[in-house]
Amino acid sequence: MSISSLEDVEHRARSHTPACGADDRTAERSLRSVFYAHSVKDRPQADWQLLPDHLMAVGERAGLFASWFSAETMVRAAGLLHDVGKYTAEFQARLRGDPRRVDHSTWGAKLAVERFGPLGSLIAYAIAGHHAGLANGRGEGQRSPLYERIAAPLPELATQWARDIALPARLSVPPTFKPHSVDRGNFQLAFLARMVFSCLVDADFLDTEAFYRRANGDSPSARQHPMPDLQALRFRLDAHLAKFSADSGVNRVRADVLQHVRAQAGRDPGLFSLTVPTGGGKTLASLAFALDHAIAHGLRRVIFVIPFTSVVEQNAAVFRKALGDLGEAAVLEHHSAFVAEAPPRSDPDRYESVEKLRLAMENWDAPIVVTTAVQFFESLFAARTSQCRKLHNIAGSVVVIDEAQTMPLKLLRPCVAAVDELARNYRSTVVLCTATQPALESPKFDGGLVGVRELAPEPTQLFEQLARVCVRHIGSLSDEALEHEMRSRDRVLCIVNNRRHARAVYESMAGLPGARHLSTLMCAKHRSKVLGEVRQMLVGGEPCRLVSTSLIEAGVDVDFPTVLRAEAGLDSIAQAAGRCNREGKRAPADSDVIVFATDNEDWAPPPELKQYAQAAREVLRQVPDGDPLSPDAIRRYFELLYWQKGDQQLDAPNLLGLLKDSRIDSLPLETLASKFRMIDSAQVPVIVPYDDSARSLLRDLQFAEGCGGIARALQPYVVQVPQRAFDALYKAGAVSPVAPLKWGEQFMASNNDSIYHPEFGLSWSDPSFIPTDRLMW
Repeated sequence: MSISSLEDVEHRARSHTPACGADDRTAERSLRSVFYAHSVKDRPQADWQLLPDHLMAVGERAGLFASWFSAETMVRAAGLLHDVGKYTAEFQARLRGDPRRVDHSTWGAKLAVERFGPLGSLIAYAIAGHHAGLANGRGEGQRSPLYERIAAPLPELATQWARDIALPARLSVPPTFKPHSVDRGNFQLAFLARMVFSCLVDADFLDTEAFYRRANGDSPSARQHPMPDLQALRFRLDAHLAKFSADSGVNRVRADVLQHVRAQAGRDPGLFSLTVPTGGGKTLASLAFALDHAIAHGLRRVIFVIPFTSVVEQNAAVFRKALGDLGEAAVLEHHSAFVAEAPPRSDPDRYESVEKLRLAMENWDAPIVVTTAVQFFESLFAARTSQCRKLHNIAGSVVVIDEAQTMPLKLLRPCVAAVDELARNYRSTVVLCTATQPALESPKFDGGLVGVRELAPEPTQLFEQLARVCVRHIGSLSDEALEHEMRSRDRVLCIVNNRRHARAVYESMAGLPGARHLSTLMCAKHRSKVLGEVRQMLVGGEPCRLVSTSLIEAGVDVDFPTVLRAEAGLDSIAQAAGRCNREGKRAPADSDVIVFATDNEDWAPPPELKQYAQAAREVLRQVPDGDPLSPDAIRRYFELLYWQKGDQQLDAPNLLGLLKDSRIDSLPLETLASKFRMIDSAQVPVIVPYDDSARSLLRDLQFAEGCGGIARALQPYVVQVPQRAFDALYKAGAVSPVAPLKWGEQFMASNNDSIYHPEFGLSWSDPSFIPTDRLMW
């Protein structure tokens, strides 16, 4: 029978009769009455960690983590059982040097199922996967399915485990849990399984880390240092905001938005929207609301989810500045272009420590976390320990999803289901923050959100107050006509849909005063240099002709009198409009946002973008005399887009369907993780030695003992390269690893400057042309 809701599981859990903890006929095989969890190389057993101490410490810590979503008993049981399989002669022999591998994770999962029935199955996923990651309950996957492992022969278990730890008599569904619907029940179960897993993995890591630090005489971990509290952060933010003056029409509106939004902080936690035009002050207003709301309701942190890495860096810098002397300690900027490789399993004495201590992913215990949408949503559907470890710290948080419309359509329904679940059952408040609010409450959106409350003051009136541009579609332009448009204006921004088109437009006007080019093939340091020159030219009234890909729409603060935008979705057009008359110093009639199609098939957008553009054209046609960027027009755009896509294309991998057809003992947890991919094509980070600082950092890697600080400092010098292009560069010797004996292939760098153009960035069109006298690594 399919278990379709938490209520069904609760009913079955109540009726389940516990089985014995171990076969009563099992003989006590261990020659020792003392069992250990972790050994210490070249140290006497008196210095080793006792197994009961580890189990109880992990159980208590994991249960404390789960208190934020009322699952303490369930998660504490998972902690007590996770390493029960170490009560075997085989594992104890391994601690003493036997090189044979021993499965110690499955026994706890087996006991959980036997003792606790359906809810035992739920925690069994976490117990069995606390090293290797979550597996499917049944069916195929890279990992062995849970129930196949439980059915397999296991080393004989010493009965002493049952005397050392006290399990609860029964498990129950968290009392605060609210079911969504019959169709969403298994989604909620899978979400809960992942949260249990998160609590367990983090607690296990922290206890193991603390033990080895004590055993080795190391100083306490930096994570034990106290973080700034939210009240202190709000005090700093208030001091920062007090410096602003409403000295213009736009700034007066921004001040009104800030005041109104902060006044809503006392409202009950749940789902909110913040719909403010681009340039309306959303960033600091959302931070102020989040801190006020968290303090008012006893929540513990603020998590900003941002679509692009460049904006993560930018917003993190804004927050640090706004929080003054506490900014550096309070803000965790979680994105990384470099992922450390797992070390080899070459030390049997410290097998456990190697496996656990390699979990270097931050667990998001900072008061303010700024991360990418890819990191956030892929983690919510992940199966690996490193990705899931931080999830429990989302509970009890304010989550601000910036530019909420950028959630990918192919995964929109699963993303919305996750947002709903966080607000429904994990004591989180979620704020959908954007100028172009997606129609996620629309009846045309299956499984949409319910009860979303707007924080901004009268969005329609607000958009009228901040109307600063005139948007018009001028039809198709040839390459020559577009070149003429660029040449006929002294200050103009042209945004196109691909890098090849941007380069072609730039080359057609490169000799003109103020011609500049931006693309993602340029490292962030290079782009920042160009944008600095652009802003200086605009402020000085000099000619400035900038052509860019859509990257400039991601929070870049520039102010042009005219913007040319190749056809795209209406949300992209609204973002482009935010780079025109941004400060409202010109009349809207003198501030053109000109949308155009291109008649050159070489620059044709991909099919999905064509669909966005088609929906935008339809809305622009429907409101010829109105504001195509108004909340009503944006809502109509998204409703039309969702209708054109259909429910199936809004969950292209059919994740919700897979869950609907599963049971509690066959949750496809590994399959969900493998299918939930926000970015289809793999990207490989390549470090560009763009300036002396980058070259110095690359040299430092040759001699450094640790790489964390260097890796962060190198991020502005990274270009993300498609896998095929990277393979071509690597094969030609154009990129190579830095200090490979120390770091493996973690840091791949361009080894000469021939493939990096001072105006266009990285090129792989002819990677084999590398003069030998230019080699640097």
